[in-house]
Amino acid sequence: MMVTTHVLVGLVVALPVVVFAPDHAPTALAAGVAGGFVPDLDVVAAHRKTLHHPVSAVLGAATCLPAAVVAPSSPTIGSVTFLAAVACHCFGDIASCGLGARPWNTPPSNRAIYDHVRGRWLPPRRWIRYDGAPEDLLVAFLVAVPLLVALEGGWQLLVVALLAVSVCYTLARKRLEDVARWLTGYLPSWFRSYVPERYLA
Repeated sequence: MMVTTHVLVGLVVALPVVVFAPDHAPTALAAGVAGGFVPDLDVVAAHRKTLHHPVSAVLGAATCLPAAVVAPSSPTIGSVTFLAAVACHCFGDIASCGLGARPWNTPPSNRAIYDHVRGRWLPPRRWIRYDGAPEDLLVAFLVAVPLLVALEGGWQLLVVALLAVSVCYTLARKRLEDVARWLTGYLPSWFRSYVPERYLA
């Protein structure tokens, strides 16, 4: 799934707080954005392994939830929202395709995300063929509907901006891999060690 879709889902995770504890809404929304985005920072390490922890995120969110309900505060609500958004991110990647630069024309990968508890890769469901596929964009728009209704001000503008980026990414998706590979040729040699291997071929 696109990182923009993950962030939109993270915002949806925060909606119960927006409705039932509006004083803590900014904290929950910010935590939802972070939880939707942070796992994909491992793209420069072991992608979908280093920061993708599905079991730990679910257990962490379940552990934090009672404290957030009994003693709502910025730390408790922020923690449960962040971890729940991370868990949703992980399950979103399972629903999508496996690892690979061009999943639309290369042999499909059976690696969706890594399960650190059982020590193995979880297989993708491929309900979304690749990040930026039309069905990925559809999910982004469906998820955005309740956000556009419930949010206002800067948060609503953020949703619109995420949708705009999603549309542009979907339209350009199949060309971006070629552009990325071309650009890596101009990077300094010391920096190339940080670039995912798929862009160095």
